[in-house]
Amino acid sequence: MSIPGPGGQGLQLTPFRGLRYVAERVGSLAAVTSPPYDVVVRPDGLRRLETADPYNIVRLILPQAGSPADRHRQAAETLRRWQAEGVLAPDPEPALYVYEQRDGRTLQRGLIGALRLSPREEGIVLPHEEVMPHVVEDRADLMRATAAHLEPLLLAYRGNGNGGEGNETSGNGTSGNGTSKNAAAEKGTGGAAQVIERAIQHEPLLSTTTEDGVHHHLWRVTDPADLVAVAADLRHHQALIADGHHRWATYLRLREERREPGPWDFGLVLLVDTARYPLRVRAIHRLLRRLPPDKALPVARRAFRVREIDGPLPHALERLAEAATAPTGAEPGARNAFLLAGDSRFHLLDRPDPELLARTVPQGRPQAWRTLDATVLHHVLLDQLWNVPDTPEDIGYIHDPVAAVEQAERLGGTAVLMHPVSEDVVHELARQGIAMPHKSTSFGPKPATGLVLRSLTLG
Repeated sequence: MSIPGPGGQGLQLTPFRGLRYVAERVGSLAAVTSPPYDVVVRPDGLRRLETADPYNIVRLILPQAGSPADRHRQAAETLRRWQAEGVLAPDPEPALYVYEQRDGRTLQRGLIGALRLSPREEGIVLPHEEVMPHVVEDRADLMRATAAHLEPLLLAYRGNGNGGEGNETSGNGTSGNGTSKNAAAEKGTGGAAQVIERAIQHEPLLSTTTEDGVHHHLWRVTDPADLVAVAADLRHHQALIADGHHRWATYLRLREERREPGPWDFGLVLLVDTARYPLRVRAIHRLLRRLPPDKALPVARRAFRVREIDGPLPHALERLAEAATAPTGAEPGARNAFLLAGDSRFHLLDRPDPELLARTVPQGRPQAWRTLDATVLHHVLLDQLWNVPDTPEDIGYIHDPVAAVEQAERLGGTAVLMHPVSEDVVHELARQGIAMPHKSTSFGPKPATGLVLRSLTLG
């Protein structure tokens, strides 16, 4: 994903004064981190994070109070108090940050910085999903109150080569394509790639291991020559929003509210070169809080083939994958499949009625969009058959299938488990300017929240 021509402005990633936890003031850096706000499984995961450390970042990204206004005011007061107490402190000078995540077989490295905001029309930052207005409004109120970017978005771009380590590193010292790690590092393609390779040769600014076994390391890049090299490299590229569509939409909304240039013209991001460090694509599952399986299944049988599938969950997910990746047939909907859970049983829904698909799925969109599982789910099942409104009271979006099933069992609702969409489809639709239904994909590994924040009031 490159911006053609030597004069292209492309991505503009600028240094900022990171606001970070003072290690001596907290129990541990791992104990104050959190997954991104929309990945935290509520209420169990929220309570666990709140009790892990009194200064856990979840108190800022998901504050708990009686009303939205009280929640946002509480987050702002907490942020100010933690800075006054020396729990959070700014770095002495602006920097870009090299961020590494490693869990033994998966390695990801990227650059955290303040990215110049640009609308979709400029073709520099490409969203691929629609957003929910109420979520954007909530995030906007939180950012206004705190005057801070509390967690980086994950953006993917395609560098000029794949010299370097990548995901799925094996135990014999090779990267996923069999290249020697040292040789791959020496093949750095210049610009951002070489800056990252040089930075990791030094002692990290911070290191921690979170409870999921992922090792996190952060380095600071302040050398003027390195910053110039990064800027010169990135200006030729465009990026795909891998994770953080609602926060990107929030950045754009808040920038529009301000007439004068300033810090609101930039947003906190983690930029990853996926030629070197490919991302994983996973599904985001739906929790239908008010629809029990005994009501969902009879209606679904009117338009889908419905079969009970043996557990446990991993086995049932394998059957879902088989149905969703079957060879494409002439019949529309040949690959649309969903796994329903919530009554201690699993049911596979597939082979939707082609006539119903033609009648309910909107026309005038590419075939790749019309055949997405998320498109069929929302337009056919949720809207047409089940009449489930897309509100927080009715639908929850959960990244972990185990958590989705557990919550469905507890609430008496239905979990709709999805198969991940192909990354090629995501990129192709994004290049066409076609937005997928919201919460269609989950790219990862996602950056841990709490390692570096961006205050919009710092110089």
